[in-house]
Amino acid sequence: MQHSRQSFRWWLVGGACLGLLGSALIARQSLDEQRALFETDARIVHRLLSQRVVQHDAILATLTLLQPAAEAPGATPPEQRLPALYPHILAVQRRDRNGAWRDPALASAETTSRQTVQAALASVDFAAGRYQLVLAATPTSYALTVDLRAMVPTEEWPMPLEASPVRVSLAHDGQLFQIQAGQLPEQTTATGWSFDFHKHLAATSQPFDVVAERHLGWGQLPWWRMGAWWLLVAAALAGMAQAQFQRAERRRAEELLRLGQVARLNTLGELAAGMAHELNQPLTAVLANTQGALRLLNEDPPELETAREAMRQAAAQARRAADVVGRLRQAVERPAIGGATQSVSLNGAVQRALYLLEPESRRRGVEPVIKAAGVVTVQVDPVALEQIVHNLLMNALQALEQVSTDGRQLMVSLRAEGSGGVLEVADTGPGIALDALPRLFEPFFSTREGGLGLGLSLCETLASGMGGALAAHNAAQGGAVFTLTLPLQGARV
Repeated sequence: MQHSRQSFRWWLVGGACLGLLGSALIARQSLDEQRALFETDARIVHRLLSQRVVQHDAILATLTLLQPAAEAPGATPPEQRLPALYPHILAVQRRDRNGAWRDPALASAETTSRQTVQAALASVDFAAGRYQLVLAATPTSYALTVDLRAMVPTEEWPMPLEASPVRVSLAHDGQLFQIQAGQLPEQTTATGWSFDFHKHLAATSQPFDVVAERHLGWGQLPWWRMGAWWLLVAAALAGMAQAQFQRAERRRAEELLRLGQVARLNTLGELAAGMAHELNQPLTAVLANTQGALRLLNEDPPELETAREAMRQAAAQARRAADVVGRLRQAVERPAIGGATQSVSLNGAVQRALYLLEPESRRRGVEPVIKAAGVVTVQVDPVALEQIVHNLLMNALQALEQVSTDGRQLMVSLRAEGSGGVLEVADTGPGIALDALPRLFEPFFSTREGGLGLGLSLCETLASGMGGALAAHNAAQGGAVFTLTLPLQGARV
């Protein structure tokens, strides 16, 4: 019992460790999937925003290449038509030769642009959600005012702007413009896992950083998958524990069987030794008395009275030896089984016996055929019944070995006749020799080479002890038929 409890505790510890390990792996896999999805979306966001800022550089470069020609009176300059084509461009300004910018920040950015030979930032107001970009050229320089909110390509955006848990922002010199609000916890209460992404936009003229953040809490782990894993581990451990329990029980039964066999052998040894000891003295006395009587009878004249006394003593010793044998028989005689009977399905007993003999049937290429007229329930000792059925079926399979494979058939019939249940086992073997039929159920008589001749004798004795009978005959078409008759359930024996 102590060993079983200790083994059960080890099973629990092993199951808990396996469940925790599997849950950790499932959680880690889910986190890796979420991280990969987050990084993919962040890269798409970076690419889309980079395309927009590069587009700003291209627009400015195009304007400077197409320097304004003489315009017709009342005509709209080309740069003034750009906001209609690009909604995120709020305004386009230009400074002609000898002209001046209204905003000093634009003049400073133009100077920087001439030095770097590329567009330069004039002013960045993330609070208002806009910035200005200037490109110096001769004779005309241009400036764009860009709306950050309208710059976002919503039709190509990889995440729902309002419902996504990812926060996306643009950062520049301490300023932060939030493109997508996301769902981030307060820093003081944050528990779980956080992902972040930082990368410069592709245009050096607009040195903004794309910042993406994502937070996963404990409630967002795949708890249903982890729960399913725990159920699977529990089921597997239960199955393994059951299998181990069955193996242990089988080993225990085998050990008990072995001990029982050893005990029976020891008992037989004791009985044999006791019988030899008990019979040695009376048999020696019988031999001595008969030899003495023989000498007395050979005397001239014979001493008849003394010889008679010797023979009386020999007879007494012989009776003593007979008593010893009688006691031995009483010691090894089977107990009565009449009081141990119960209702047993004859169909079930046949099915169990055929199941046990399935390897033997398959090895001989025999497919048993069962013909049953309903369920036949008999009043018998179940162990004795199984022994009889097993012996009859095994004898039939052994008989079929003597004929060709294509001629091997085994038929089992079940029916009720009057107050008895009848089981017939018929085979298509060589049958029973006519001179052997009368002695078939005698002890130590066998028709098989090397057989002990005790199987059918035991079956006949067991059947008789249960109020039944066992008979055998040859079938008209060949082969042997054994008929077992047993009392039906409720029949008076």
